[in-house]
Amino acid sequence: MTEEKIRPLAIGVFSHGDKIFVFEGYDPAKDEVFYRPLGGMIEFGEYGREALAREIMEEIGQEVTNLRYLGSLENIFVFDGERGHEIVLVYDGEFLDPSIYREEIVEGCEDDMGGFTFKAMWKSLDTFHNSEAAPLYPDGLFELLLKHRKGI
Repeated sequence: MTEEKIRPLAIGVFSHGDKIFVFEGYDPAKDEVFYRPLGGMIEFGEYGREALAREIMEEIGQEVTNLRYLGSLENIFVFDGERGHEIVLVYDGEFLDPSIYREEIVEGCEDDMGGFTFKAMWKSLDTFHNSEAAPLYPDGLFELLLKHRKGI
C-alpha cells in the first residue's frame, strides 16, 4: 500500500480552436480509458506555473508561454485500486512552438514513473460533454473550462 498524502499538482489546458491537449490514460482496475491534461507534481519551493513548465518540458520536450491561472480543483479518486487525493492548480497557456498544434499524436514519457510512455492528442472539449464518452479528469475540470469559456 502506498503512503496516503495529498499531492499538489499543476496541469495545463492548452487550447487550439475547440480542442484541448490531453493524454490518454487507462485504469486497468476499472477497465476505463480516460483523458487528462498534462502536468505534474509541484515540488517544494516551486510555484505552480514553474512546475507546469518543467513538467511539460520533461514529458514532451516543449516550452510553454502565457500561462494563466484558471482555478483549483480538489480531486479524491481511486486509480488502479489505490486511493488518491490531489489539489490541482489549473492553468491555461500556449506552446511556444506552433508546430505542435498541427500534430495528431505527440509521444510523451514520464521518467518519474519508470519511463512510462503515453500518447497526447487534441480532443474537442465537446467530446467530454457526452456522459457516454471517456471521462476527462480531474473531476470538475470540464465544468471549470465551460465556466471560463462563457466568461463567468
